[in-house]
Amino acid sequence: MSATFRTIKDVPKEEHLAPGHRLCAGCTVGTAMRQILKASGKDVAVITATGCLEVSTSYFPQSAWRVPWAHIAFENAAAVASGVEHAMRALNRKGKSDEKISVMAVGGDGGTFDIGLQALSGALERGDDLVYICYDNEAYMNTGIQRSSATPYGAATTTSPPGKLSIGQSTQKKDLIGIAIAHGVPYAATATPAYPFDLMNKVRKGLDVNGPALIHVLTPCPTGWRFDVSAGIELSKMAVLTGLWPLYEVVNGEVRLTVQVPRREPVTKYLQIQGRFRHLDEKTAGLIQKRADQIAAKFNLGPLRSQ
Repeated sequence: MSATFRTIKDVPKEEHLAPGHRLCAGCTVGTAMRQILKASGKDVAVITATGCLEVSTSYFPQSAWRVPWAHIAFENAAAVASGVEHAMRALNRKGKSDEKISVMAVGGDGGTFDIGLQALSGALERGDDLVYICYDNEAYMNTGIQRSSATPYGAATTTSPPGKLSIGQSTQKKDLIGIAIAHGVPYAATATPAYPFDLMNKVRKGLDVNGPALIHVLTPCPTGWRFDVSAGIELSKMAVLTGLWPLYEVVNGEVRLTVQVPRREPVTKYLQIQGRFRHLDEKTAGLIQKRADQIAAKFNLGPLRSQ
């Protein structure tokens, strides 16, 4: 699977997510989705779970979607996408359609890590030919910034507030890619809109494989993470440069780093521009740095830059 997008000249000009949607100022989900749809093209059916993306792009009677699109319940995006994929296969088999329409399910971390995990697991286990996109803003942002199992250690949310007896979120982020790999999927990858060609190439690869693919996209949220609306892409990049969010892909079980970080930035540069971490003391920040060091060692990232 070779790269399709290398320069800006390779990127289609067509926009399949219309402007004028109601995503928050500075939200990186819209940026990521624009890149994803440029990679997929118009011949894709998108199934979205309830979440920030869905409610902000489909205020009745308007829609920002310029491709076939459906909104279903919070928990069953992958299951409905499976049904659409099987229906398309049946139509092609019966000669009623000769179109090749790819199927894409999209869910936030709440609709993927938690509420929709059973439907996602079923689709992956069955080997359904679809790509699942998880846009991860690390909490239930649409319903009030409640913690999810994607919320990182130490982060403040409305249901994991910091205080005298709490540091905020007390558990580590769930390993979604590891779960997908355990199902034997042919393709899984991490991504972020700060590296658009990397993201778009991974979407293209996920659509081209025969079977299920999962792409886990970090999408910083200015509302829940509490940062300036201009800083979303920079934060996405900083997550990669600290080693907290390595960019890699797993092809038939083989792990490959797609963006190398020759010298990592200290995690304090990432934490200090987010209000959700402003309560952290030096000891807790040190634990997060240790976590980043462990991830870096696993993926053979470069050494830590001196502070």
